[in-house]
Amino acid sequence: MTSDRIWEPLVEELARWQRQKRKAEFWLRDDDTVGPTPALDRLLDLTGEFAVPVTLAVIPALTDEKLVARLDEVPHVTVAIHGWAHRNHAPEDQKKQELGPHRPREVVLDDLSRGLSHVTDLHGARAVPMLVPPWNRIDPGLVSDLGSIGFAALSVYGPPKPASLAVINSNVDIMDWHGTRGCRDHGLLVQAIVAQLQRGFDGGEPVGLLTHHLVHDESAWLFLERLFTVTAQTEACAWLPIRTLIARSADDGK
Repeated sequence: MTSDRIWEPLVEELARWQRQKRKAEFWLRDDDTVGPTPALDRLLDLTGEFAVPVTLAVIPALTDEKLVARLDEVPHVTVAIHGWAHRNHAPEDQKKQELGPHRPREVVLDDLSRGLSHVTDLHGARAVPMLVPPWNRIDPGLVSDLGSIGFAALSVYGPPKPASLAVINSNVDIMDWHGTRGCRDHGLLVQAIVAQLQRGFDGGEPVGLLTHHLVHDESAWLFLERLFTVTAQTEACAWLPIRTLIARSADDGK
């Protein structure tokens, strides 16, 4: 199938939104940022070219002023808190978790509080009080305490579950973690985006695209460029900053 044919289902779905005078909503989360790298430069340049807001999930224990200086050059970036050190504390026979039940609750919450303070002190207004758990996993028993240490939102992967704070999840991951560890098949990704848009048309969540710039292959970069191009060609699409989604969720919770 040619590249244009692969993208036809998305073009057609966005045309449906256009006919109904509605906006198909997208947002972008990119995980595992620590500091400036050529891959980060490429992500910032690409999202900047298409005016796509991007939320970088930053690992607090591993980041410093070098990232601050780089991001000061770009206005379309916000930073969220990606756990504390992205360190696995689960046994070898369990899925990786930093924020699981394997350590005392007070220790985990202290890590998260330090992480929020560190990233906020570094980035100021660019930081948003949103927790992105490493590996998209968190002990459900911790979620009710996140608000008490300063978090306003949580972002993992998949359908959102009810919680005491805003839950704004990614729902389309471009990486094939269990196969090639490169970009997923473009046709399958387009299908996944269209399916999420169709759910959104009936009141579901926006398309939450999840990327990991440090491990992108050329296919991943090509997919992003093509997606941004297609969505830029219609008035029926909007890439939203994370602050808009957090504010909306807070209003919905009133």
